[in-house]
Amino acid sequence: MRRWSRLAAEALGRTRGEIDALNVFPVPDGDTGTNLHLTVLAAADAVAELPGDAGVEETWRALTHGALVGARGNSGVILSQVFRGLAEIVGRPENAADGVAFGEALGYASVLARNAVERPVEGTILTVLEAAASATGENGDPGLAVVARAAADGARRALRRTTDQLDVLARSGVVDAGAAGLCVVLDALAAVITEEYPERYEIPARAPSPVRDERAGPPPTGPGYEVMYLLDAPDEAVPDLRTVLDGLGDSLVVVGGDGLWNVHVHVDDAGAAIEAGLAAGRPYRIRVTYLHDGDSPHQGRPAPCVGRAVVAVTAAEGLAALFESTGARVVRREPGTVPPLAVLAEAILAAGDEVAVLPNEPEVLALAEAAAERARDSGARIAVVPAMASVQGLAALAVHDPLRRFPEDVIAMTRAAGATRFGHLELAVEEAVTSVGLCQPGDVLGLIEGDVAMIGSDLAGVAADVLDRMLSGGGELVTLIHGVDAPDGLVGSLESHLRDRHPDVEVCVYEGGQVRSPLLIGVE
Repeated sequence: MRRWSRLAAEALGRTRGEIDALNVFPVPDGDTGTNLHLTVLAAADAVAELPGDAGVEETWRALTHGALVGARGNSGVILSQVFRGLAEIVGRPENAADGVAFGEALGYASVLARNAVERPVEGTILTVLEAAASATGENGDPGLAVVARAAADGARRALRRTTDQLDVLARSGVVDAGAAGLCVVLDALAAVITEEYPERYEIPARAPSPVRDERAGPPPTGPGYEVMYLLDAPDEAVPDLRTVLDGLGDSLVVVGGDGLWNVHVHVDDAGAAIEAGLAAGRPYRIRVTYLHDGDSPHQGRPAPCVGRAVVAVTAAEGLAALFESTGARVVRREPGTVPPLAVLAEAILAAGDEVAVLPNEPEVLALAEAAAERARDSGARIAVVPAMASVQGLAALAVHDPLRRFPEDVIAMTRAAGATRFGHLELAVEEAVTSVGLCQPGDVLGLIEGDVAMIGSDLAGVAADVLDRMLSGGGELVTLIHGVDAPDGLVGSLESHLRDRHPDVEVCVYEGGQVRSPLLIGVE
């Protein structure tokens, strides 16, 4: 297991450029080899971190979890499901790790992977995986070495056929890139089992692309953005999520289980795909990638405005007024949602030709990066300051100086945001397990930098505890931003608490108008 994961990662690292060159489906973005390499590298790193005496089950669990959370791109997400399918059969200590079991496991992995793809297409990694599983029983020898070699050879034969199974591959004269990467992974497995290591892992050469007949019309296009995120959500929420995402775009793959999922989809409305995740659970590690580099609607168009500007995103009117009072342009979003990507990109373009963007929420960060990339096509200089909370955005704005050179201004804003710890209060709406125990509906949750740090019944008491913990490592300035549901006297009691317990700390109080949190807290 350890040798296979390491060897597969190294082999994909050596061949990723060749695999990238094959990548024309589902979009010709030339990154399939890189995505597969990063996926397997994450799995190999997870295995390498285990102690030397780790058992079979623990090793498989590390491999599958590492691949799941580190999966990149369509093919990487599918490959993570392949690892999971193998683990559920040969990863159990009570099961024999022989050729028969491996053949059964590869067949199960093929079924799992196909079921994870909303609209499977033949001539892809799914077809080659199915052929590899079928090949394991062809010669009747149950030996593990024979079966592993048969699977790798069957995959290679099926890989060559993919060119004729998918029109877009035939037009470009290539085999499927994801399937080629799978062959490298299976070849590495066969090499480890048989102790016969090839000098190199062959990737079929790309044939010259045929000259396109201009009368055939423009080349096919598809959705503009790849959206990926990890999702903490109950298993029963996933079917509805699939339905929503399937209606938004294509190349939908959702893998995982037991409350942790990896979601991949190609869409035109990246914000709507993220909102679907928010409706199902807690999305994080959100990545939004523009799929049509060089084909942006802003390509070659000069920025409509010149000058230095800051664009801030918020859902609360009070916070919007605060940002605007310090000179920022505000993009408003609805509570619990993210702004449409096109709206954010246009706001950035309209702000100036040197623009710093403050997302102010983790869910908005990836969207802001995609909007910034889209706006950069106009020639503007755009930087996304990684402000994960409104208090960090305010801290960044406090040091913003339009007279400084743009890079220096962005560095100063980033440092100010990073030097601000953030916390907030929430009211639990349902029973849930948190990092500090079970909460019940109506409980007050005190969160520090996104994690539940304490549970209580009294807003003021929990807020005071959160402040004490945030100030335990020092702090000079406390910012309190109360929301529409903050009870009268909450801020006054906290100011008294701070005077008694932390008399050297300066306190600033603002009305934020936020609806989901009674109180936002910042410590600089």
